Amino acid sequence: MLHAVLSAALLSLTALPAFAESFSRISDKSDFLRTVEGKELRLGLFGIALKVEEDGEIRGRALGWDVTGTWEWQDGYFCREMDWSGYPIPKNCQLVEAKGGEEIRFTVDRGAGDSASFKLR
Repeated sequence: MLHAVLSAALLSLTALPAFAESFSRISDKSDFLRTVEGKELRLGLFGIALKVEEDGEIRGRALGWDVTGTWEWQDGYFCREMDWSGYPIPKNCQLVEAKGGEEIRFTVDRGAGDSASFKLR
């Protein structure tokens, strides 16, 4: 059950209330990289802390276990696949939105699914 809950959080990056008027879409890879450069993406509810690197790597931890993965920018979407301590998280392309330099939101299935907001630290 724990795997299912954390997987859902990492897949959708966790369903939270959406306030679309306060977020702006990021559709360009260079804008995305400027937003996350040198920052950690944190989601305290699940103890998630991730770094999305320019070289296409994702590294971090969730609930005390390592998270690794790769990402690419494809047709205006962040497409990633990850592994949570041996538990594979399949590839998914996500809509990305930012709220200033303090928060970033990912919505799975190219914006059609659940979303999760991360604090940028």
